[in-house]
Amino acid sequence: MTSPHAFWLAGRQATGKDTLDVTSPWDGRLVGVASVPTDAQVEEAVAAAHAVRDEFAATPAHIRAAALDHVSRRLAERTEEIAQLITAENGKPIKWARGEVGRAVSVFRFAAEEARRYNGGDAQRLDTDAGGVGRLALTRRFPRGTVLGIAPFNFPLNLCAHKIAPAIAVGAPIILKPAPATPLSGLILGELLAETELPAGSWSILPVGNDRMPALVQDERLPVISFTGSDKVGFAIMDSVPRKHITLELGGNGAAVVLADYASEEDLDRAASRIATFSNYQGGQSCISVQRVIADASVYERLVPKVVAAVAQQGTGDPADDSTDVGPLVSEDAAKRVEAWVDEAVKAGAQLLTGGTRDGAAYAPTVLADVPADTTLACEEVFGPVLSLTKVDGEAAAFAAVNDSKYGLQAGVFTHDVQTAFRAHSALEVGGVIIGDVPSYRADQMPYGGAKQSGVGREGVRFAMEDYTYERVMVFTGVSL
Repeated sequence: MTSPHAFWLAGRQATGKDTLDVTSPWDGRLVGVASVPTDAQVEEAVAAAHAVRDEFAATPAHIRAAALDHVSRRLAERTEEIAQLITAENGKPIKWARGEVGRAVSVFRFAAEEARRYNGGDAQRLDTDAGGVGRLALTRRFPRGTVLGIAPFNFPLNLCAHKIAPAIAVGAPIILKPAPATPLSGLILGELLAETELPAGSWSILPVGNDRMPALVQDERLPVISFTGSDKVGFAIMDSVPRKHITLELGGNGAAVVLADYASEEDLDRAASRIATFSNYQGGQSCISVQRVIADASVYERLVPKVVAAVAQQGTGDPADDSTDVGPLVSEDAAKRVEAWVDEAVKAGAQLLTGGTRDGAAYAPTVLADVPADTTLACEEVFGPVLSLTKVDGEAAAFAAVNDSKYGLQAGVFTHDVQTAFRAHSALEVGGVIIGDVPSYRADQMPYGGAKQSGVGREGVRFAMEDYTYERVMVFTGVSL
């Protein structure tokens, strides 16, 4: 019998009465068993975090930075082991899983660097007005309180890192809820945090079910909520606790725009290769995967066969195989949903150019053209390896097509023209514009988040630190400036 993985309650290992089986999306085998905390244990974790908040906020920066550095180093040392765990519980191809571990290494390193230099404020002279003569304002940032971090399944290590690392960097206690489908990668972080000198109670990792999330969301001792997941759930959280500080990193339907100046064979080959890779990496289960290609009419006919060929060359199969590009989705139900959306689009008149088949939890890399605007596939985030192609006349029409969406996470614009790049930056209603590449590029230190229904607030270590803190001003009187 497989021994259950303990969870982390106020910095120490604990087990509950119930367990959660974690199975592989690829072959259904049992990957591990996670112990699930009881309601009393959840209460103990929240109470401990609330009690330690002042102590943790006052913890010297060098202690918090040393802990973050330690986690970064230990993740690097255990890269292969952790990557294999991600692949097993998530179905992510091993080469992408290794990349995820590498990103988490960087996130904790960035957080350590920020913890050392983060002053969180500045001095401001107030004698710019007659009433402020002899006064100086000093602004500093302080933690808002304990953070409730709710992480998704698609990056089961790195998106946990993006909740935990900024909280530790600013001295805010954190309760992390990993996704029930993929809790084991998040629990690994507990093993590494337990090796540090952080105060007891400053962090807990609790693999509770989604049905128990509302009680945590409503708890007044958790004034900050950082959620990554679907727009439906994210905005339901915001609506239920409007007086809390909420950050939401939600979905998207990322568009890659190919403009008329990106027209050489070399240009189009590169665009097709990048589009094919990043419409299918992680099985398309990324908020910034390429879901829509919007191409100028002058390049469309040459681009389409290149994209189809590049997508057809994506290697599918066992995610543990180094040659696999596209593994299964997180579950068979997820693959069935993608299948239903594609079938609906085809019945409505979309052209299926490649793919369109399902085998269990695996869905073949798929390309469609002329997808009707009122279909689910055109309007929603597919979160699967499916790509649609659209022809437009000119830059203005291309940018309008990108904006014709309730989502606005990131967009990619293939152009060589600097002026076009700046126009895109001004015109596109998204949180990030990637010039010369797909929308799927993300550096973990940059501000990351969306507009419209793609969320509020920003991830990226320093930017999350600002969301976890608030400004407090102190005014000195009788100061000689």
